[in-house]
Amino acid sequence: MTNTKTIRQILPSIRATEGDGMVIHRAFPGSSVSEIDPFLLLDEMGPLEIQPGERKGFPDHPHRGFETVTYLLEGEMEHRDSSGNHGVLRPGDVQWMTAGSGLVHSEMPGSNMIRDGGRLHGFQLWINLPRSQKMIPPHYQELASSRIPVARNAAGDVEVKVISGEALGVRGPIQSENPIVYMHFTIQPGGEHVQPIPAGYTAIAYLIGGEGIFDAKTGTAKARKVIVFANGGDSVLLSNPAGSGETLNLLLLAGKPLEEPVARYGPFVMNTREELQQAFEDYRSGRMGTISPGD
Repeated sequence: MTNTKTIRQILPSIRATEGDGMVIHRAFPGSSVSEIDPFLLLDEMGPLEIQPGERKGFPDHPHRGFETVTYLLEGEMEHRDSSGNHGVLRPGDVQWMTAGSGLVHSEMPGSNMIRDGGRLHGFQLWINLPRSQKMIPPHYQELASSRIPVARNAAGDVEVKVISGEALGVRGPIQSENPIVYMHFTIQPGGEHVQPIPAGYTAIAYLIGGEGIFDAKTGTAKARKVIVFANGGDSVLLSNPAGSGETLNLLLLAGKPLEEPVARYGPFVMNTREELQQAFEDYRSGRMGTISPGD
């Protein structure tokens, strides 16, 4: 017998522009919440139309003290970093970057999109690292869409792409520094799923499209809303009303809270102000490296 979590709050996402003209819808942080431990930031990138020749994206910028997860739904993004790493994300692909002790990174539309234009749509999630792991060496996990398993329920009205965690008997391939649930659900009208979540984990859902019910007492919530679940309970309800007329499309994220002090400014997330100052000094002095044109 499961005990489903209730909704603690429902947050709107806020439209903004980041980087070099990238239109986002920021789920958090915002005016009412700074982070949802262990999660620091969730942005929906676009959807937006890139015109031929445009380079809207995130030019060279540093990171230290956390992980970034980029999940692309449409388009093409090319990344480079100060260690010489380089790759291209295409629809359905995931890049899970552990910034750790720090690097300089860029994410821009891929060369095909810059040449031809097209629609760009995806997500970026920031996950905090505990004090003991903030200065580990940077590393990546990059997964093509074909390597990410998809599970379906017996009725065929619930489908989930399992990036990290386990759903419907399928386990995702990502091994994060700390256990994280990252899943992309599509649920047809009348479909319902109860997803187990380890006790004590923070859980949130971001509604990409459609309308859903997430506990027995609260009404429906619509697209571009962030559902923050209360910490009690060991599962979450994901339900698409039978009369909704459209697919419920959402991300489900969960992780164990770190319950540590957070000192953050821009692209650095540490535990103390002194550690933040050291991060800025290391970046300014070039100790995080630079991205050369040939990298």
